[in-house]
Amino acid sequence: MAEFSLALNDDQVELREWVHGFAKDVVRPAAAEWDAREETPWPILQEAARAGLYGFEFLAQSWADPTGLSILLANEELFWGDAGIGMSLAGTHLAVAAIYGSGTPEQVVEWLPQCFGNADDPKVGAFCTTEPQAGSDVAGMKTRARYDEARDEWVLTGQKAYITNGGIANVHVVTAVVDPELGSRGQAAFIVPPRTKGLESTHKLRKLGLRASHTADVFLDEVRVPGSCLLGGKEKLDDRLARAHEGRASTGQAAMRTFELTRPAVAAQAIGIARAAYEYSLDYAKDRVAFGRPIIENQAIAFALADMRTEIDAARLLVWRAAWMGRSNQPFDAAEGSMSKLKASEVAVEVTGKAVQILGGAGFVTDHPVERWYRDAKIYTIFEGTSEIQRLVIARAISGVRIS
Repeated sequence: MAEFSLALNDDQVELREWVHGFAKDVVRPAAAEWDAREETPWPILQEAARAGLYGFEFLAQSWADPTGLSILLANEELFWGDAGIGMSLAGTHLAVAAIYGSGTPEQVVEWLPQCFGNADDPKVGAFCTTEPQAGSDVAGMKTRARYDEARDEWVLTGQKAYITNGGIANVHVVTAVVDPELGSRGQAAFIVPPRTKGLESTHKLRKLGLRASHTADVFLDEVRVPGSCLLGGKEKLDDRLARAHEGRASTGQAAMRTFELTRPAVAAQAIGIARAAYEYSLDYAKDRVAFGRPIIENQAIAFALADMRTEIDAARLLVWRAAWMGRSNQPFDAAEGSMSKLKASEVAVEVTGKAVQILGGAGFVTDHPVERWYRDAKIYTIFEGTSEIQRLVIARAISGVRIS
């Protein structure tokens, strides 16, 4: 019987150190500038692509880790560097997860590389599912897709909201309703190729945090895409819709499958932010002198830091467990995936708040990065399933009751 161990293997240690080095030397020094500019840091994306850190090959190698940990290690270190720049690099992964999770092998081969571009001309991808009236309530989606059989084209019409890389992406993946009678079971996902007419984004949204990451609403006005752009193909869709109409079990709907693939990785991002804030405030507490001694010698400060470290490590273990379970095809009987996202996001908000408090007035000004981490952390309790939705999923799983 294999001995139980939480030790990382040599490849994982090397990966973590490599990404940390890039985050320390390239990302963190540029973080304040791009946060203030509120622009996509294309030069950083290009540098990451040239280093081999941004691209389909890197993502594929990370996902190939049978333990499920490599992508988590990379995300934690990258977002330790900066969450806004990190999201500019990782935002494409949602579109990639949708294509990989629902697409045919031919679609994967054709479209995944186009999400990233190349080192000389990097691109980004966008996953478009949230709408003004349909965020956590995915079943409330209004965007429609109708099939034009004569031309073998799908026609998309609707509006998407708060889309990472919306409008600037080379490839947009759009979820839409194809059969309104079936609610969320009547949805499908579509690839919108580059320069497709009818897809527009009027302006970039200004945000509390993650300011270096582009977020915008996306409008689809009779957007026509080839029939081959339906993820999974029409035969598979028709079969799924028929099963749903007959009341038989289906494989689920496109948006939720994508989120299931990405939640542990997103949770690792939150841990990276929390760890950055903890480490910075620990160093500050050792150096800052008040009343004749370093403030770390005060129990109030020391105990706060002890709690911060404990919560970060606890959250990381939940995230690692969820990733391992997912990769090992272990059932999430207690919604362990949602547990990991819930815990990591709540810890990020709590830890960054304590970091600001430990720095006092210094924590409230932009001379120190903790105020930026504090702003960046909040979104993790909102996107890819709010904390309330995660609790709902967990409660349903552990009780077997359809709680609403």
